[in-house]
Amino acid sequence: MYINSIGCYIPEGRIDNDYFLNVNGLTSEWILKRTGIQTRSKAGENEGHNSMGLNAVEDALKKLPYDIRNVNLIVSAAYSVYDSVATLAHETQKKYEIDGAIAVYASSACSSFVNGLEIIEGYFASGKADKALLICSEHNTYYCNESDPKCGHLWGDGAVAMFVSKNKISESDVKIKSIYTCGLGNIGKGPEGVKLRPREDGITMPDGRDVFIHACKYLITALDKSTSMDGLKIEDLDFIITHQANMRIVAQVAQQLDLPENKFLNNIQELGNTGSASAAIVLAQNWDRFKPGDKVGLTVFGGGYSCGAFTIEF
Repeated sequence: MYINSIGCYIPEGRIDNDYFLNVNGLTSEWILKRTGIQTRSKAGENEGHNSMGLNAVEDALKKLPYDIRNVNLIVSAAYSVYDSVATLAHETQKKYEIDGAIAVYASSACSSFVNGLEIIEGYFASGKADKALLICSEHNTYYCNESDPKCGHLWGDGAVAMFVSKNKISESDVKIKSIYTCGLGNIGKGPEGVKLRPREDGITMPDGRDVFIHACKYLITALDKSTSMDGLKIEDLDFIITHQANMRIVAQVAQQLDLPENKFLNNIQELGNTGSASAAIVLAQNWDRFKPGDKVGLTVFGGGYSCGAFTIEF
């Protein structure tokens, strides 16, 4: 499989740490020390899950080497959907008149993007598609309760879109070397670790410590599984991108792997936790800095629990 093009959309709005002092009683210093977050992105009044996703597609179209109407599979992967019936995949199909394409929605907490990529791999293997569009858009601020001192200050908004083909199409294509995902619903707090129940209390994280412990462990496990599938070791990677949940998690993963923190690419300082789109947004933001031969690993952990990772080579 090959990445033909990638794009992202990040709202202009920013909420800084000082905002939360009168909302949930947390100081800017406390938030920064515990999370590494300084500001977080927030969708504007007329923006949302669908509009951000479509804007990410527009960004990815700038370098797409074929007509978008040649896509025969559209996968929307996220947990904070606007509509779970008419999904972003269907909205995209309508906007670009992508006749006859398969349109599906996938959700597995913050590993949704990687799960979506694995779904594409399966469709390619079955011969039912050969060009796909994966869209991940998270409108966390639409659902979060800012007054919740446990997690109300974490969330940001953003979207990413990636065009993928079964076979190499252009010289600029980037090879996806391996994909790994795993459900972890039977581990720790599992389904109670992070919840999104819109009619009750929105996004909640009742036990952040349990999430932290298992995230540190399974971000490494998933990345090890993904790299070993291709005969690599984690230390062979030139760059690593983790789910952007907490800078303390990134630091802990780096320490456990005995790798320098400058090998890890991040955006959580500015954007906050942008959910399942977060790691792929970092990839899109840094796309032009990678050089031929660079190997990059993305690894994610999500509430529910779940994990996933994939490696690519430029």
